[in-house]
Amino acid sequence: MTHTSHTLDVPGGRLHYEVRGKGPILAVIGSPMDTADFAGLADALAVSRTVITMDPRGISASVVDDPHQDATPQLRGDDVIAILDALGAGTADVFGSSGGAVTGLALVARHPGRVGTLVAHEPPLLELLPDAAEQRAKTDDVVETFHTQGIGAAWMKFMANAGFAVGGDIAPADSAREPSAQELSNSAHFFDHHLRPTTRFVPDVATLTSSSTRIVVGIGVDSRHLITYRTTHALADLLGTPPVEFPADHAGFLAAPEEFATRLVDVMRS
Repeated sequence: MTHTSHTLDVPGGRLHYEVRGKGPILAVIGSPMDTADFAGLADALAVSRTVITMDPRGISASVVDDPHQDATPQLRGDDVIAILDALGAGTADVFGSSGGAVTGLALVARHPGRVGTLVAHEPPLLELLPDAAEQRAKTDDVVETFHTQGIGAAWMKFMANAGFAVGGDIAPADSAREPSAQELSNSAHFFDHHLRPTTRFVPDVATLTSSSTRIVVGIGVDSRHLITYRTTHALADLLGTPPVEFPADHAGFLAAPEEFATRLVDVMRS
């Protein structure tokens, strides 16, 4: 599926985003996942939707003026709205996975009436867990590991803490090879400026439940071993809605993009 690439100046930076397909607008967002990570899913969805994907601020081709500024969920949500405004879209549906799901929750609370349906797929809301303090310390340790031992060790520790079997092919970077300059840059910005604001975000449940936005909480059928299984259920309990199952695990959109897209379209329609 062909796509068009765009840049947009926003307060504090410049965003890279891509547009595919025709039909109702669906924004597909992540953190730190970028346009390349969602390409397969976006191609499958573009059969019936205008699909927007983006590089989150500070990641890949989305650059920031202040490299020390945290990319909070609220700021990332503002970026999504800026893209919708640039496209002349008053409202859109949103699929957010992982940190992108947290972005979506912040967006809905911060910009009432702009999102029709939000599918929040496995948001890592660690503050909702009874062991939040322990999880906070583990997050700090991952960031410290990045600074003291490098990208490979940090990602291995991050994935182990998340519940993945380390040493597989799920990790964003392969510690057996030298990381590229872009991988180093993305990882540095993620560990230093995305990870803590994302995992320490506490959703405004009262605003979310009173919102006109339909919120669907998504969870992978194979995610029971992951910490996001716990955080997803914690959010669903707070919102009073059962989680909806999606193919595979936390990265189901990568493992089975066409199957995942079919499920997402069905969920959006139901």
